[in-house]
Amino acid sequence: MGGSKPNPERTSSESGTPEILPRPDFHFPGEIGRTYLDSDPAQFPKMVAAPDGAPNILLILIDDCGFGQYSTFGGGIPSSTMDKLAAEGLRYNRFHTTALCSPTRAALITGRNHHSAAFAGITELATGYDGYTCILPKSCGTVGEVLRQNGYMTAWIGKNHNTPTWETSAAGPFDRWANGLGFDYFYGFNGGDMNHWNPILFENRNLVPASDDPNYHLTTDIADKSIAWVRQAKSIAPDKPYFLYVATGATHAPHHTPKEWIAKFEGKFDGGWDAYREETLTRQKKLGVVPQDTKLTVRSKGLPAWNSLNADQKRLYARMMEVFAGYGAHCDHELGRIVDACKQLPGADNTLIIYIAGDNGASAEGGLEGSLCENMFFNGFSEKWQDNIKAIDDLGGPKHFNHFPSAWAHAMNTPFQWTKQVASHFGGTRNPMIISWPARIKDKGGLRDQFLHTIDLVPTIYDLCGITAPTDLNGVKQKPIEGKSFAATLDDAMADAPRKTQYFELGCNRGLYHDGWMASCPSFVPWDPNRDEWDPDKAPWELYNIEEDFSQANDLAAKHPEKLKQLQELWWIEAAKYNVLPLDWRATIRMNAEAMGRPSLVGHRKTMTYYPGTIGLPDGASPPMCNKSWTITAAIDLPDTKTEGMIVTHGGLEGGYGLYLRDGKPVFVYNFLGAERSTFAAKEALPKGKSTLVVDFAYDGGGMGKGGTIKMSRNGKALAEGRLERTIPIQFSLGEGLDVGMDVGSPVDFTYRLPFAFTGKIEKITIDLK
Repeated sequence: MGGSKPNPERTSSESGTPEILPRPDFHFPGEIGRTYLDSDPAQFPKMVAAPDGAPNILLILIDDCGFGQYSTFGGGIPSSTMDKLAAEGLRYNRFHTTALCSPTRAALITGRNHHSAAFAGITELATGYDGYTCILPKSCGTVGEVLRQNGYMTAWIGKNHNTPTWETSAAGPFDRWANGLGFDYFYGFNGGDMNHWNPILFENRNLVPASDDPNYHLTTDIADKSIAWVRQAKSIAPDKPYFLYVATGATHAPHHTPKEWIAKFEGKFDGGWDAYREETLTRQKKLGVVPQDTKLTVRSKGLPAWNSLNADQKRLYARMMEVFAGYGAHCDHELGRIVDACKQLPGADNTLIIYIAGDNGASAEGGLEGSLCENMFFNGFSEKWQDNIKAIDDLGGPKHFNHFPSAWAHAMNTPFQWTKQVASHFGGTRNPMIISWPARIKDKGGLRDQFLHTIDLVPTIYDLCGITAPTDLNGVKQKPIEGKSFAATLDDAMADAPRKTQYFELGCNRGLYHDGWMASCPSFVPWDPNRDEWDPDKAPWELYNIEEDFSQANDLAAKHPEKLKQLQELWWIEAAKYNVLPLDWRATIRMNAEAMGRPSLVGHRKTMTYYPGTIGLPDGASPPMCNKSWTITAAIDLPDTKTEGMIVTHGGLEGGYGLYLRDGKPVFVYNFLGAERSTFAAKEALPKGKSTLVVDFAYDGGGMGKGGTIKMSRNGKALAEGRLERTIPIQFSLGEGLDVGMDVGSPVDFTYRLPFAFTGKIEKITIDLK
């Protein structure tokens, strides 16, 4: 028979690493006799070693950060860590993301386009189409898994937003948690954002107890754990390279900031966002991070001019920006501690540091008037500055999930148009990137302007490490890597860009880059969570020659209609190729897992029973209690009449409910998105012994978010009752689900101290959905 058997250890001609992983099981190569005495000497399989000279890798990703945010790229927020890395390495000023969180992160760890990796949106927006499930395909192996199987120590610390929401509970499965994606160590949170004062964190698969440090802050914690891991790994195995992926929760909302960091920026943004944009572009030109002929784009349509605001609005919005600036500066400072720790370890010069300032542009999800509770946005509500100014002195602290106004986000993206979510324009997709590698980079302080995309990082890392992208990984045939290596740019400023074409799509905001031209179709403003019907064939397109127009300031659609038509047609071709279709412009309703029919551990059950020890259950695995009647039944046993503590809660600071005892008296609180906390309390303490405590909610019906009647009783006897005039329509919380017997995460109201552990005995909690 012709042909030959495939070699399971076949390797690329360019490197010595296998194209099929894992490597085959070891088999002793010598002669074996009847006993060890007449056998060849025993030998163990060699430990897998990384290719000779393979560097340590520190990959840093900041959240929700604009091109014109940090001082290293001309912004108004100091970034000394970025400054130091840029001085010894390279700045890249045409690096692009997908315009949103989970999609960029999927592209970052797989080297495939976000729709190819099934991440058209964030996990909380998943639908049942190939490009939209948010279930990372086994055919899109991660850089962590490939490096791990090629001799690297791997860790992921910080934010993970690439696990399906229905798989983030203690019931698993865990193959799409960070540990299952190739990272031997994980410390962080699973979700889009996190309270930085009271986070819900996991170490590998285990819930982390809340810190008792009164000065605790999540960014500092992430830095501490990163430093501890890398020091330990290198002290144990100094000859093995490491891959440390650090993904901060900052600078995503909530903008939680230590007071001393806010104080550094007092009065510095009183000039407003329009002046900030002008000043930033001037600084950018002086630094050389934009061409000297770059034009400042017009203020994106719908955003107010600073001089149109009244004095109180200016005072509030300037303060919101001061809080954000403190948040951002603190983040870069803490990341500097990690960088310094890596530089003190063996092999420091052979450490490749990739620092990406943003998984998308700065976020406009705070709305036109700013926000005290980001979950208001995701439930379809806008906030009013007249309400928010009442909390001006508490901004950045533990009482609010605060976010600045959309126009400040636009200013952070100077000199570009638009913001996060808007993938058609660079305000949503162009992010600063800095690469440092002392042993390799000679052009210290240099600038690179090749057009790059997030998907190009994985093949570049493989190229620089001498590793072959596997064709088969863990028994699964791999999709081709869709990115292209830009390794040549480390040595040559004039190296060719690795790609000529790149599509963009996020929430129907579309773009197509091809041969120096960019076709752009912005379809929805990012600060309005509600969307009307829309026709993709009638949406207007813009055209830019970005070789001559760095900032997309000069729309050439009317001048070059044939060029625009060519790029529009090419967009549809690329969209069909990479699982972008079907386009889906639904907005907040997609956040409702029940309405979307996403997989659920609750399933079709109407009755659920939970026991003490059920804590940190994520929202995606908790009972869906929006837009329906329900009953909570708690079987409890009290040692005395002063028993207190949380019996059951779902959610926290940004929405949800809590049933607890205070001085023996039952209290039920319904937190409507931080705006209203309706409280129903019994007048007398419960007696010692067993009680059956019931909270019954009768929904009015007639649509989403309507009101209803609350009744609380003990052993059938009424204790308190009243009405909720409105209820949460989409989701209680972005990150906090069900707790029994204590409150982990943030409090549902501010009348108790966390964790508010129940001092009696809970037999069980039953929740009936009606």
